[in-house]
Amino acid sequence: MGNSKEIKGDGVQDFYELMKVRDKQELAAIVSCNEKTERFGLVLSEEKAGELVQARNTSLKKHRRVEFGKGILEELIFAFCDSEYISQDRYAETLMQLQEIFYEFKNESGDKLTDDELITFMREQFDSVCEGDLDYLAGTCLTIFSSAVRAGYRGYEKTGGHNEFEKFDEVKRWDKDLYLEVLRELCWS
Repeated sequence: MGNSKEIKGDGVQDFYELMKVRDKQELAAIVSCNEKTERFGLVLSEEKAGELVQARNTSLKKHRRVEFGKGILEELIFAFCDSEYISQDRYAETLMQLQEIFYEFKNESGDKLTDDELITFMREQFDSVCEGDLDYLAGTCLTIFSSAVRAGYRGYEKTGGHNEFEKFDEVKRWDKDLYLEVLRELCWS
């Protein structure tokens, strides 16, 4: 039959009480992040923090994941708070999307990436190739990278997730020096 057991009587109530306590602790932890993020012009109200906790619970359920201990949201907040592409007016929504993307690609990578490796990769691409575009981050960068990870690529283990996308980027981008060289050839030859 398996190892699962039915929770009877007060066990169900105890479980829900534990979840409420955990959510309150997570809410307090998220609000306390304001001490660091306010210097970047980013602050979450208690209401927005509560929405983030609720979004986390929904995302965990959707992606069939479980978190033990503190959630990933604090790490995402601290990793992204100094990005030039995050503004106060979309701060909570951006965090919700980043959280959703994180859980999705933990699954897509077959849980082969550590939380730190995935967050490092996400932040690096968000600020560079994606220029703050979350759809491009999820739909292109992370899709390509997680596919490589599932196929057996392990180079990210040595780099901690740094400078990985260039190895898989299918879009050839302009290089400033190359651009100037071509311009010189075209204009001054």
